[in-house]
Amino acid sequence: MIVITGATGNVGRPLVQSLIAVGEDVVPVSRRGEGHQVDLTKPETLKPVLDGAKAVFLLTSADFMAGGNLQDVIDVVRSAGVPRVVLLSSQGVGSKRHPSLHEDAVTGSGLDWTILRPGNFASNAFQWADSVRTQRAMAAPFADVALPTVDPADIAEVAASALRGSDKAGVSHTGAIHTLTGPVAISPREQARVIETAVGQPVQFTELSREEARAGMIRFMPEPVVEATLDVLGAPTAAEQAVSPDVEKVLGRQPRTFADWVTRNAAAFR
Repeated sequence: MIVITGATGNVGRPLVQSLIAVGEDVVPVSRRGEGHQVDLTKPETLKPVLDGAKAVFLLTSADFMAGGNLQDVIDVVRSAGVPRVVLLSSQGVGSKRHPSLHEDAVTGSGLDWTILRPGNFASNAFQWADSVRTQRAMAAPFADVALPTVDPADIAEVAASALRGSDKAGVSHTGAIHTLTGPVAISPREQARVIETAVGQPVQFTELSREEARAGMIRFMPEPVVEATLDVLGAPTAAEQAVSPDVEKVLGRQPRTFADWVTRNAAAFR
């Protein structure tokens, strides 16, 4: 049995589907919605679903940083006898833009662990869905700064492999940190053109200033996360702009493109 936290999100949902498709017994949990309701800021709520679990996927929300302690969650997982944990972290930890507290709790747990460090999610484009659908317009900062946007479905497939302990020749998940990106860097302006093609109508693109973007993000993200995210989007390091080979190493195929993601989700923009 495999326990999936954040099971209703952009990664959690396809992860649950991927595991079920290969015959795994899956227990999906989330703070709200379908499945078992678990609040990781209250780690004791996780205890009832861990009995007999062979692995746990840990996905924390942005607001967990303000009220949660992953060490407490790890303690609950370990005390339940679960041997393996896979943490969805971020590429920003590797570049020192985000704190490493969550990763430290996992790597010091004594469990078999795998850490996933995805870059910019393709699904972040959902932020433009309403304006594209209603106004055929979208706005973003740093219009021509390109990052190798990663498809959440690829993250989910890598996570599924790690949770099952499915090591391929030359690729081990135990004690591994996988950096996950798409196959090519793409800028917000280029993303707008991809969405424009998908909807079959012109989409007006407007470049936001950093302060304009910050004002929109601060409404649903902690300030340190907002500032670190804007730093990545506006002034990425060479490593943050580089395409990682890890998706292909684990899955044996090229990562999906941003256009692939848009094609699957085109209805949201029409």
